[in-house]
Amino acid sequence: MNHLNYTLSAAALSLLLLGACSKGPASSSYTLPVETGVSQQLAEHRSQTLRNVHYNIKLQIPVGKDAPIPSTEVITFDLSDLSQPLQIDFKEKPEMLHGLKVNGSEAPLTFQNEHLVISPKLLKAGTNSVQIDFTAGNLSLNRNEDFLYTLLVPDRARTVFPCFDQPDLKAVFTLSLTLPQNWKALANAPLQDSVLTGATKTYTYQPSDTIPTYLFSFVAGDFSRVSNNERGRAMHFYHRETDEDKLRSIGPIFSIHRDALDFMEDYTQIPYPFQKFDFVAIPDFQYGGMEHVGAIDYKASTLFLDEGATKDQLVARSNLIAHETAHMWFGDLVTMRWFNDVWMKEVFANFMADKISKTTVQDSNYDLKFLIDHFPAAYSVDRTAGANPIRQDLANLQDAGTLYGHIIYHKAPIMMRQLERLMGEKAFQEGLQVYLKTYANGNATWPQLIGILDARTPVDLQAWNQVWVNEPGRPVFDYDLKVEDGKISSFAVSQKAEDGSDRLWPQLFEVALVYADSVQELTVNMDKAAVALTEAIGKRAPLTVLFNSSGQGYGVFPVDLRYRSGISQRLHNPVMRASMYINLYENMLNNRQVTPASLLPVMMLEASVETDELNLKLLTGYLGDTFWRFTTPERRLEIAPAIEKNLWDAMEKQSSGNTKKLLFKTYQHIALTKGAQDRLFQVWKAQKAPAGVTLNEDDYTSLALSLAVRDYTDSEGILRQQLTRIKNPDRQKRLQFLLPALSGDEQVRDAFFASLKDRSNRDKEAWVGTALSYLHHPLRVDSSEKYLRESLELVEEIQLTGDIFFPTNWLQSTFGYYQTPTAAETIRTFLAEHPNYNPKLKGKILQATDHVFRSNTILSGNSDQ
Repeated sequence: MNHLNYTLSAAALSLLLLGACSKGPASSSYTLPVETGVSQQLAEHRSQTLRNVHYNIKLQIPVGKDAPIPSTEVITFDLSDLSQPLQIDFKEKPEMLHGLKVNGSEAPLTFQNEHLVISPKLLKAGTNSVQIDFTAGNLSLNRNEDFLYTLLVPDRARTVFPCFDQPDLKAVFTLSLTLPQNWKALANAPLQDSVLTGATKTYTYQPSDTIPTYLFSFVAGDFSRVSNNERGRAMHFYHRETDEDKLRSIGPIFSIHRDALDFMEDYTQIPYPFQKFDFVAIPDFQYGGMEHVGAIDYKASTLFLDEGATKDQLVARSNLIAHETAHMWFGDLVTMRWFNDVWMKEVFANFMADKISKTTVQDSNYDLKFLIDHFPAAYSVDRTAGANPIRQDLANLQDAGTLYGHIIYHKAPIMMRQLERLMGEKAFQEGLQVYLKTYANGNATWPQLIGILDARTPVDLQAWNQVWVNEPGRPVFDYDLKVEDGKISSFAVSQKAEDGSDRLWPQLFEVALVYADSVQELTVNMDKAAVALTEAIGKRAPLTVLFNSSGQGYGVFPVDLRYRSGISQRLHNPVMRASMYINLYENMLNNRQVTPASLLPVMMLEASVETDELNLKLLTGYLGDTFWRFTTPERRLEIAPAIEKNLWDAMEKQSSGNTKKLLFKTYQHIALTKGAQDRLFQVWKAQKAPAGVTLNEDDYTSLALSLAVRDYTDSEGILRQQLTRIKNPDRQKRLQFLLPALSGDEQVRDAFFASLKDRSNRDKEAWVGTALSYLHHPLRVDSSEKYLRESLELVEEIQLTGDIFFPTNWLQSTFGYYQTPTAAETIRTFLAEHPNYNPKLKGKILQATDHVFRSNTILSGNSDQ
């Protein structure tokens, strides 16, 4: 019998709960409020009173992605406090709950504000058992016709099944899945048995390792399974790839995982800490990867690379695999106590991934990759009015998704590298080993780690931590160099906060004195507002000075006014060249000595002579950004022929296939003249790449999309033909989804945008982001600016219904190329009309739209920000 009681008034519920509190040993006279989400107050109470949590979950997954999933779970736990009602999190409609038993007896279903509330009268001190019959929630099940997968970080477990959804209530999960007979499945734990019953089969898994709810995971569907047992490590890989060229990369995928595991075991001195190590490639997965214990998820396109893959793609794949593998120790073995420290697991995953790639990737330039991977991305947020600190406050877990972004993924590794340099590599490593062993299988906070590291260095890490971790922003550097009789007589470097405050960022970095015949580096210990480089006094006057030449300093570094185009040819170290490119671009954005008009010729010249692939990717990215974002439409038409010719000529001169491909893709990105578009059409039509360039199916699809957004002749025919060329059904569906966003008919595009207001049409978030980038392409902004206001109005809903990166992806794909005063006014008006807007979401808006305001300032010639 079901005891349904969903419609209790607030007063009646309050009386019920207060009455319940009179039973048992009361440790508090205060009743915890039942709030939406998971408040920090609730989480702390449950963490103090619950132990030994175990979920036994049974799901019956039918054929058809819209059919309900009947489910049952039994939660067992030890309870030490009967003064409060027990709140079990479930972010679904109350009618999804069908029955409740507490300690073997049927109980009323009391549901309020996303919580199943159980009176203490039904509970007991010690071990309790709660059985819940329910229909699984669909929000985070990512259901497709022939596969599904969970993605429950940071607070999405509660959208699928009732649970205590907080990172410091780690639990054991015993899972049973009943599936269509032709499906396969992967979960956190090893398979215990499989039973066939008619058209279905039931997988029962062994009890999992002790993990937080956000790491609970399963994938089920029509997948192929590949097993490998080299070096004594058994691994299983599930995928849906059909391209024979891409399937050849399966061997390297296993090998990269093993290399990463070997490194982590050696660095931490802790053997791999879980029962198994399997992984799956999912089409159009929302992230690059997700570190589920025993069942890592990856975006398929990041793993499967063919012979046309660039070095950058190969390195990125190795780094991604290393990142997710490092999470097994940082995040999975030791987990943050609360999601305000979510950045800890991400910084160490990135930090370790860079170290792993340094030792395992052939011809890897660790310093260069670190500089290019992290600094531009960190600056893209830290320079904005919406910049956030690395460590942020979090009152309720429902807002945890807003904490993610470039600051925790990219500024934090920069900070950590500075910390390692400050302490020394050995002391730093020893501190991390102590941290992992102290908190293994448990939870820890950043202050606890800082305490461990602080004991291993004479430096005051608490003061250092305040500006680097607890506050946003970056310093702006300046210098004063005097020369007498051809020699340096004085050289001073100063810093000030970009926001005008008197904050200081203690750090170490290098400056290089560049001569015709040599380059000399000097180390700057920037521990105060201004420092004198006495080591430089008496040295001959250089041709130019390059700041941050080792790529480890953080901030806006000056550009020597004596800089001349081509000076990079004297810089044989690719890190120095990358640092120079970054300095130029950041100074252009800050209206500081460099303008778009002066930067573009430099970028074109450097692109024609740069031989390092990573540097060329950085350069061509800056070139494209400057062209589309910080150049007027009229000026683009004037300079496009020269840029296109420069890129094509540079491509033909390059000897490396990878650099040739980078230049070709940049040519495709610019392609403003009819001649350039005709050339791209011929490449697409004949499926014959330029000499020395290797293009695959995805590249030819990209060419078709580029032609369509430019309204090239018979664009619809081009897209239809490309659809027939694609053989993989997942990639066919993706292109079909994109078609209306690419239509030359404005009414079709209007209807497509209107369809995105329905949450169900946003399920494939990666597809939506790509579609928006074409809908708001620079050549379409005149007809698409009308969508901006409604796009902003949808952000709150998207944050609640989408995955953690989707609000940022939505905003960046929407506002990526606007530069009009009216677009800037739309943003200002929206924010002014919403003075109480969620501050973290407001920050995301200001981050994603920063260049709209900068382009207005730069193009108007007004230096006021």
